[in-house]
Amino acid sequence: MDRAERDQLIERFLSAWTAQDVDRVLDCYTADLRYRDPNTRGAVEGRDAMRRYLTKLFAAWQMTWARREVFDLAGGEGVAFLWRATFRRPRGGQVIEADGMDLAVLSGDRLARNDVYFDRAVLAPLLMQGG
Repeated sequence: MDRAERDQLIERFLSAWTAQDVDRVLDCYTADLRYRDPNTRGAVEGRDAMRRYLTKLFAAWQMTWARREVFDLAGGEGVAFLWRATFRRPRGGQVIEADGMDLAVLSGDRLARNDVYFDRAVLAPLLMQGG
């Protein structure tokens, strides 16, 4: 995957997450995906499990995602990309900004493995609001 294709994938990926469109997000991943973020309890594996996770996540949060920087992994098999996100509860109210990073292993034009890193503690004021 060349740099332009990589950038297109990342833009498609972040756009799908911002739209909170489960099918568009799943289209960015391989069928045998492995996903992990600070909110998961272990890895989410496969499309069915990811569909369930995304459905719950998108019902509980309104989120936006913006790319900051991208770094290719050695051998071109993956990327690390820094982002800035906003989080709020569906009923509105306070918006929290957070910076984080995705570490992704690629397979063709999709993500096969995706590990997300950010400080979940910044969400504490929103977690107290409940769903």
